[in-house]
Amino acid sequence: MLPKLVTPKYDMIVPSTGESITYRPYVVREEKILLIAIESRSEIAVEKAVTDIIKACVETPINIKELTTFDIEMLFITLRSKSVGEGVKINPACDHCEERNDHKIDLEAIKIKNLEDAVDKHIKLTDDISLDLRWQTIDDRLSEAQRKTETETIINTIAHSIETIYSGEEIFAAKDAKMKEIVDFVESLSADQFVEIVEVLGKAPKLNYKMEFVCKECGEKNERELNGLIDFFT
Repeated sequence: MLPKLVTPKYDMIVPSTGESITYRPYVVREEKILLIAIESRSEIAVEKAVTDIIKACVETPINIKELTTFDIEMLFITLRSKSVGEGVKINPACDHCEERNDHKIDLEAIKIKNLEDAVDKHIKLTDDISLDLRWQTIDDRLSEAQRKTETETIINTIAHSIETIYSGEEIFAAKDAKMKEIVDFVESLSADQFVEIVEVLGKAPKLNYKMEFVCKECGEKNERELNGLIDFFT
């Protein structure tokens, strides 16, 4: 019988909950899943691969479906830093001449932007009606990715982000309602109410990395921020 390799284990904190979890680095089996997804150039495939890898490598019982998108993204970045080293190469285009440049991202320098900011997710729509929002989960985003237009995507993003609706003394949990009812509710909002919700959701925590490089072709300096997991694969 062939020997079994011993895989080290590490602990990390789930950003949104403060819960400590134990994980192992991913191995070739999981790396293969990721590489196939990246080669497909499909954002949905990459996010599904990331979720599958987290399920395989996190040993503490957790409900993946309840984790926010920034939890999933930070979990994976942490996994990746322990699995393939603290740096990952990307090939960004120069903003000035569009020449592709090699750039190495320091995974340890990636932070979660807006995590410490106190965001009021309770929105008063009228004198009698208000609602509570929640941050997106990866399941929400994968569901929204199936939408055909940007407008549909925004409407469904809001619908998935509604946690509770208050009407006078009545309280309605969005999880107990049909999604079509929630979408209809969102489509009945005024333009101002809609914009207010979009602005709050825009303050959601997200991965952030400030990248700088000098173009090898034109010599111009490039500065940009990478936000969200997909930016770190391009």
